Amino acid sequence: MRKKKFILSFIIVHSILVCFAQKIEHNQTNWFAYVGQYNVSEKWGYHIEAQFRLDDELSRTNQNLFRLGGFYNYNKNIKFTVGYGLINTLNAQFNDYFNEDRIWEQVLLNHKWKDNKNTFTNRFRLEQRFVDKLGLVSGVSEKIATNYQNRLRYLNRNLFHVMNFKSGNEELYLLLQDEVFMNLGNNKVNNKFLDQNRLHIGIGFNYKNSIQFEVAYMNHFINSNSGNDVMNHTVSLTLLQNLIFYKEE
Repeated sequence: MRKKKFILSFIIVHSILVCFAQKIEHNQTNWFAYVGQYNVSEKWGYHIEAQFRLDDELSRTNQNLFRLGGFYNYNKNIKFTVGYGLINTLNAQFNDYFNEDRIWEQVLLNHKWKDNKNTFTNRFRLEQRFVDKLGLVSGVSEKIATNYQNRLRYLNRNLFHVMNFKSGNEELYLLLQDEVFMNLGNNKVNNKFLDQNRLHIGIGFNYKNSIQFEVAYMNHFINSNSGNDVMNHTVSLTLLQNLIFYKEE
């Protein structure tokens, strides 16, 4: 019952953000992501991630994102991670890309339920962002400043078991997750407290708990710092790996 309330609460939050937004610009986008968790011991491992975010025609890259990190498994349900991210984002006004250097820390809390078939996850992530600002210098777009921002993200992720395949090694599941972004303190990147919200609904395939492939629709609301707010209707394809590089006892 508590899990259902969590799910409902984040859907309500997403709806409130949209309802209170002013004029909204709607776009269609496509996201492709790879997330790798490489366990080098029972407790330690490293995180590799790459995301490519394109327009509706797959002809223009809106944003590329790369993350590296190291994690510590406190136990089977709690994981701590720290890392670095490099992000390149298109500024449509200048038709040029600006860079962001990002340091991040997170804690991941997993809970299995319904005979360990369903997974309920809470993720708290804190980010220290160094975001370049573009401007015109002698008629050419260049970096004119780097602004700093702290941001907190909360992800609620739910995987619902649908069926096992005949071999017993493969599983089909439904995905429902929501992530809200909150800006902390005064800054020049986005002075609004609620930064954005991402609601995912999709389906996934799990092979031996080591490889997952997910196809989802993402309703991505951006609370813009200036101009119209944005609603991106996104097709999201994600490949996740959880690989073991040590001999298990």
